Amino acid sequence: MSQNLSSVRSAWFASTILAAASFSLATPAAAQDSEVSSDDEGQLAAIIVTANRRQENLQDVAVSAEILDQDRIDTIFSAGGDVTALAGSVPGLNIESSNGRVAPRFYIRGLGNTDFDLAASQPVSVLLDEVVLENVTLKSFPIFDVERIEVLRGPQGTLFGRNTPAGIVKVDSIKPGFERDIRASLSYGSFDTVSLNAAVGDGLIEDVLAFRIAIQSQSRSDWIDNGFTGENNALGGFSDFAIRGQLLFTPTDRFSMNAALNYRDLDGSSTFFRANVLGPGNNKLNANYDRDTVFYDAGGGNRAEYEQLGATLTTSYEFDFATLTSIGSYWTSKGFSRGDIDGGNLVTGPGFIPFPSDTQDSIDLEQYTQEIRLASNGDGPLSWQVGGFYFESDFDVTTVGFDFPPPVTVNHTNEAWALFGQLSYELTDTVRVTGGLRYTDDEKDFFVRSGAAPQPVSVGDDQFDWDIAVFADVSDDASVYAKVANSFRGPTIQGRDVAFFNPPSVAQSENITSYEAGFKAELADRRVRLNGAVFYYTVENPQFTAVGGTGNLVQLINANKGEAYGFELDSAFQITPNFLVTLGVAYNNTEIKDRTLEVGTCAQCTVTDPTRTVQGAFGPVTFAAIDGNPFPNAPEWSGDLTARYSIPVGKSGEFFIFTDWIYLGETNFLLYESREFNAGSRFEGGLRVGYVGNNGEWEIAAFARNITGEDNVLGVVDFNNNTAFVNEPRVIGVSFGVNY
Repeated sequence: MSQNLSSVRSAWFASTILAAASFSLATPAAAQDSEVSSDDEGQLAAIIVTANRRQENLQDVAVSAEILDQDRIDTIFSAGGDVTALAGSVPGLNIESSNGRVAPRFYIRGLGNTDFDLAASQPVSVLLDEVVLENVTLKSFPIFDVERIEVLRGPQGTLFGRNTPAGIVKVDSIKPGFERDIRASLSYGSFDTVSLNAAVGDGLIEDVLAFRIAIQSQSRSDWIDNGFTGENNALGGFSDFAIRGQLLFTPTDRFSMNAALNYRDLDGSSTFFRANVLGPGNNKLNANYDRDTVFYDAGGGNRAEYEQLGATLTTSYEFDFATLTSIGSYWTSKGFSRGDIDGGNLVTGPGFIPFPSDTQDSIDLEQYTQEIRLASNGDGPLSWQVGGFYFESDFDVTTVGFDFPPPVTVNHTNEAWALFGQLSYELTDTVRVTGGLRYTDDEKDFFVRSGAAPQPVSVGDDQFDWDIAVFADVSDDASVYAKVANSFRGPTIQGRDVAFFNPPSVAQSENITSYEAGFKAELADRRVRLNGAVFYYTVENPQFTAVGGTGNLVQLINANKGEAYGFELDSAFQITPNFLVTLGVAYNNTEIKDRTLEVGTCAQCTVTDPTRTVQGAFGPVTFAAIDGNPFPNAPEWSGDLTARYSIPVGKSGEFFIFTDWIYLGETNFLLYESREFNAGSRFEGGLRVGYVGNNGEWEIAAFARNITGEDNVLGVVDFNNNTAFVNEPRVIGVSFGVNY
């Protein structure tokens, strides 16, 4: 497979060069702001989205979406946060990770995957500049110098491919332009947390050649004591550096080419597990919990080191009738993370730990993608686009137990291709119909390279995704829409258990059918925006991961069916020209439907599902029936609130105060239910107070993240003891930024 991947890469570079040489006319591709400024002071800005692979006003698109702009993104990451800091920033979006700053797990409308294996697939796709970051380690690539983040809720299979039945998190970086753009910011906060962002872009040859270079450097000193060894400030530090370079070439009015290179170097910490900090008999953090202290006898310092590199070449040619776009990319990800999984030690605990667990997982990955798309031009009643997509990945995963079991290396390959198309037609001046269709062929292979028997496994599937939507303007300020969509996630192979003397497990394809109806309105002379949607979906053969249990297994399973319904409401209120409030809320009720499905349970927790116990090879094993349980990591309620108030100073300055809050309701972490392994309502807030001078050219501010110092449980480890991991600590700091 590696030789095939190398030959495909060579062919891609050659074909791209030939394609570029064959084009003779072109149009510049200038960066576009995520929000278009309004003509009238005090109105809400129009939000531009690319949910249909075109730039459109959010109010004209039949999709439930929320957009995070540059200011909100910068605020979220001001304290050195990683991708998981986006959790809750959009109603219905949850993100968590048990692998530190890598391998995040995404959930939209309750649908996600709790699998911590580095080969895990997810029903939420993450895209960076139109390129899918398929592997879980690539999904963690730092978010910086971006124009916007679009969160598209619900199936997106026809235009964005398989593995999108839950939705998409779409990240668009700021592109090169022909006007000089220099911006930088530096912040310093608690625990010696430092975050540096800088970007410079300019034209090199007028209207022909432009560049942009952006960097982000985040770091924190060790701040967690190891109570077992007696070492203070022994753990918790990290250094995470990323850089992006782009070169835009527009030799004529019809052709553009943008070459981008992304690189990341992470030297940091994996997740800090904490033994016996829950219950027993409830989900409260007990006296064993101390945010500033762990009690590790293993884990090698809970280190995580990763290097990632990605190259993307985007070319477009504008014919009279349509625009041809080619997007090719090549990504690599290599690194490891190690952890003291039992969260303590056998001498002082805390609490009872039946056996030690110290493991390390590493990955060496290559991913290649190529998309070619032809989209119609013009303003007529009919618009269309057709295209093709190819995906290939090849990676090794090595699992090491210290000192047992011995290292095992397994190999995963995935090859997929697709053909897709979409039509949109204006039936009248106020009614539009859009339909899409995609055919995908998806093949995966697995074998053991070393450390165990070969145990080869191959799976594959080919299916059609489709959707149809009707969008109607009911007035100049309000619209309604209805949408039915079908999408699938291809079959998955889980091989980590080979390292623990178990065969690989397989989950067959899952299929989702979603029904959605919504409204979009801008009221009070565009000073109030209300966008809402109600949805219902069913998932046939949903893929779940049975994690942990007394057998310490990670097994893929299919349930017979999953079902969910709920609503989302996104709103914005321009109360005065200097006072903006946004409020979002989502309700999501999920349920597993399978009367015969059972999973292994925990070692020490209090299971509330019906159980049965059988005699296993090493003693009694208890199974819980999970029919009727909610999906894991799927809070019923979620929401976010932001408010910004400013006071003008003179003609060019302003004082401002900005606050943002997220809420995630009661959440069950596992497939089975227990009194310990769930979370009550969680909330976190941030505050930023500062001064902006010279019409936005510079800013000085004080900030706080997790300002109230909440101790929120984000996830658990259930096979050994009542172990959990928690959110980031409160960080208070100052920042200074410039923007020319």
